[in-house]
Amino acid sequence: MGGLTSIPGFKVGHAQDFDAITGCTVILCPPGTVGGIDQRGGAPGTRETDLLHPMHLVNQVNAVLLTGGSAFGLDAAAGVMRYCEENKMGVDVGPTHVPIVPAAVLFDLGIGDPKVRPDAEMGYQACKNASQDSPAEGNVGAGTGATVGKILSMKMATKSGIGTASVDIGGGGKVAAIVAVNAFGDVIDPESSEIIAGARGVKGYADTVKVMKSFVGRKVMSFASAADNTVIGVVATNVKLNKEQITRVAQMAHNGLARTIRPAFTLLDGDTAFALSAGEVEMDQNIVGAYAAVAYQEAILRAVRSAKKIAGMPAAS
Repeated sequence: MGGLTSIPGFKVGHAQDFDAITGCTVILCPPGTVGGIDQRGGAPGTRETDLLHPMHLVNQVNAVLLTGGSAFGLDAAAGVMRYCEENKMGVDVGPTHVPIVPAAVLFDLGIGDPKVRPDAEMGYQACKNASQDSPAEGNVGAGTGATVGKILSMKMATKSGIGTASVDIGGGGKVAAIVAVNAFGDVIDPESSEIIAGARGVKGYADTVKVMKSFVGRKVMSFASAADNTVIGVVATNVKLNKEQITRVAQMAHNGLARTIRPAFTLLDGDTAFALSAGEVEMDQNIVGAYAAVAYQEAILRAVRSAKKIAGMPAAS
């Protein structure tokens, strides 16, 4: 029902290179948006995230970037900065406005052209493409090169993508999520406990957790690349929360990842969740956090179910 853009004032824009199989997604925030973050994976690639923690000076966020390209993809943030500055979005420092643009990356260099990564121009284009329309899902934006289930190598992985979902929590409150799913592990339907996307075996899915048993006595790094993974996403709400409260919402939102990805938060993932508050609805933060996890969970499921086959790699669909 509109996904993340169902939260008033937020816009989402994608940009991608289908030949190189990579892209980025930008979330443009309404004025006064308060941000928080929860970073649980062991191999993150991020930018401007320290300032989101409580007790740091800046409270407002202008945009969030989710991007492919591994650490190279952080270049796209420069384009988001340029767009925001041109539109006078950011901290007013007199001569100009300094945009606050936190970012997180996922590794998609193993599926397309590793020499082509999201850059400043792609980040700028994603901003120009941003709208309040329901965001496209699947093989677009940061989900263009996303894959899941890589314990048996990229050749046996499954194509994933980006998904979005929203929840009406009553009393005028809403919470929504958008997530690019690029996990080391498998994606699980929490209702049936069945694998819906992941490492492929000879017949059906191999079940990453079961396969891990066969590597007892060896370090995980010996059979899987630490660089090939990471689930990154954003939750947003129109409930009015301060920095400490929205940070707790980000932490609770990650429960949605734990319910849908197995194993979760490994040393091989850089899982990072941003949370954004922009609105005047009064509601207990615990309610918002509980449903943030639901929205995050549903966005992950939609990401893999809306993905399409690409470069010879099959998708769940």
